[in-house]
Amino acid sequence: MKDLNIETLLTHDGKVAHSKGAVVPPIYQNSLFTMESWDAIDKTFDDRVNSYIYSRGNNPSARIVEEKLAEICGGESAKLFASGMGAISAAILSCIKKGSHIITVKNIYGPANNLLQNYFKPKFDIDITYISGTNITEFEDAIRADTSLIYLESPSSVVFSLQDIETVVKLAKPRGIKTIIDNTWASPVFQKPLSFGVDLEIHSCSKYIGGHSDVVAGVVIGSQAGIDSIFTKEFELLGAKIAPFEAWLLLRSLRTLKIRMDQHQKSALEVARFLEDHPKIEKVYYPGLESFPQYELGKKQMSGFSGLMSFQLKTSDLEKIKKFFNSLSLFQIGVSWGGHESLIYAPAISYLKELTEEQFAGMGIHLGDMRISVGLEAAEDLISDLDKCLKLT
Repeated sequence: MKDLNIETLLTHDGKVAHSKGAVVPPIYQNSLFTMESWDAIDKTFDDRVNSYIYSRGNNPSARIVEEKLAEICGGESAKLFASGMGAISAAILSCIKKGSHIITVKNIYGPANNLLQNYFKPKFDIDITYISGTNITEFEDAIRADTSLIYLESPSSVVFSLQDIETVVKLAKPRGIKTIIDNTWASPVFQKPLSFGVDLEIHSCSKYIGGHSDVVAGVVIGSQAGIDSIFTKEFELLGAKIAPFEAWLLLRSLRTLKIRMDQHQKSALEVARFLEDHPKIEKVYYPGLESFPQYELGKKQMSGFSGLMSFQLKTSDLEKIKKFFNSLSLFQIGVSWGGHESLIYAPAISYLKELTEEQFAGMGIHLGDMRISVGLEAAEDLISDLDKCLKLT
């Protein structure tokens, strides 16, 4: 099915047979799988990666989603996890050892940064170099003899800066440095990092892949050998498996992923253009705007843009900022994104709890920065809501 369009791939369910002609596969809500004989169970243990033994390893409900995600991302294999952080943790662990050096961008997902800085660094003597990632010379200058991993997030969190994925990979591969990218923002619909040679691609499936704000999950996609290694070590041993019902929810959501992403992009671009022209807005961070500094790079390595953006209010008066934030009616206040509903969050709320003032300033985040996830509501209604509340600042 390699020659089919993504809409078609997302609608069909691959190798897992439907039960009795059911149009939707059943949920395999079982903990174990029985065998016919000594020889049969003995044989399955020789190939745990591809066998159904116990649902901490493989489960048909998860496998059907894994096969679909691997196919649309252009990978050979995929493994679902109980959360995005489960996927991130496993992927990074598979690429490092005690004393490793990691290069990453400053504006990565907050919990991922906490994992690196506050867990891996003291526990395993990991050294981390943070760069903006917008210039390839930063990567070149940061590489050391003990560098084992370059961890990317493009576009990055909050400011949505891009990294030139293809160029970074060309720099890393000859040196034996692994590359991982968090591709949650663009989704598999709008960006294909594996096609540039990235070793492992990560998604928080709680965002666009899930799309309905009713499931928490993550996925790692890569080569067969890479995912098999993660399966037998970081996945099977650490136990961050996804439940069958949650996998089934992801299968439901994948059928509409392309349609939803097209609508998120369409509405987000309308909202971003409105904000860009508004006198109460200092700056808009959205790679889909032609005024975005890396717009051309975005067009080169992405086929579209999602619904997540941020903007900076012109005021730094906390009371006015809170009044705007609290007065919105269609943008609900919440920490996640990528669902059907529009959300707003102020990065300063959590970043000031997770980072020092110096780190916060170094990331280029301001008190008046607002992150919004444009959902599936009518763009004109969202714009009206924003306009009404901006007048309060």
